[in-house]
Amino acid sequence: MRNHLKDLRCAQGWSQAALAEKLDVTRQTVIALERGRYDPSLPLAFRISRVFGLPIERIFDPEDG
Repeated sequence: MRNHLKDLRCAQGWSQAALAEKLDVTRQTVIALERGRYDPSLPLAFRISRVFGLPIERIFDPEDG
C-alpha cells in the first residue's frame, strides 16, 4: 500500500525519530512505513491520521498496493 507519510512528515519539518516518538513506534517502523515495506495496523493507521489531522484515505492509497 502506498502512502504519503514521508511527504507529510517533511512538510511538518519532523525527523523520522520525531514522528516515531509521536506515534509511539520505533524509527525503524517509520522507515518501513515510508518505504511501503510495512502496512500499519488499524490502530496505528488511526494514530497516524490523528497526528497529521487528516483522514486515513488522504494518507494511504490502498488501490496502489
